[in-house]
Amino acid sequence: MKIEIKNVSKKFKNNLVLDKVNLTFTTGHIYGLKGRNGSGKSVFLKILAGLYIPSEGEVLFDNKKFNPKKEYPPNMRALIENPTFFANMTGYENLKLLAKIQGKISDKEILEALELVNLISEKDKKYNKYSLGMKQKLGIAQVFMENPEILILDEVFNGLEENTVLKLKDYLKEIKKEKIIIITSHQKEDLELLCDKIYFFDNGVVKDEE
Repeated sequence: MKIEIKNVSKKFKNNLVLDKVNLTFTTGHIYGLKGRNGSGKSVFLKILAGLYIPSEGEVLFDNKKFNPKKEYPPNMRALIENPTFFANMTGYENLKLLAKIQGKISDKEILEALELVNLISEKDKKYNKYSLGMKQKLGIAQVFMENPEILILDEVFNGLEENTVLKLKDYLKEIKKEKIIIITSHQKEDLELLCDKIYFFDNGVVKDEE
């Protein structure tokens, strides 16, 4: 799989958030995005996920362009900003509902994803009783559970205890040879440990991390 971002710009009214971004992502790598809040990272991820349409430029997945109004990039899952689920359903019930959309996985894969993020003991607790860290774990579990080829993980380690962070880092390194993984983190060490390439966002301009 190859993702090509060609001259992508994004404006909201007169505010230029991304300015002629050109990047390429390929299978077998973990890519890090770095930059302060408001630098354009989340907007860029939403364009990749098909949630925003670029003001200019295009995004190609294996040379194919997708129109977010009609179809979304194939085999991609994303955790962008704060995850939200149905408050009165349990963590397990929320994932089960999502899994029904495509019908690709069984209960076994859902439970394995919950185990991976150390949330299995809270799977039957209502989402509105979850702590911030537990909500983050559920968001990560929904990214992993259907074994997507492209994973987008925005501030993936926020609110997580150290043993879960270490477990997830090991897992990401283990699966990367068959994936495109794109992560953001405010922790420089997280990106340096995991990523094959780091890009720096500064006022909508993207450059290689020095």
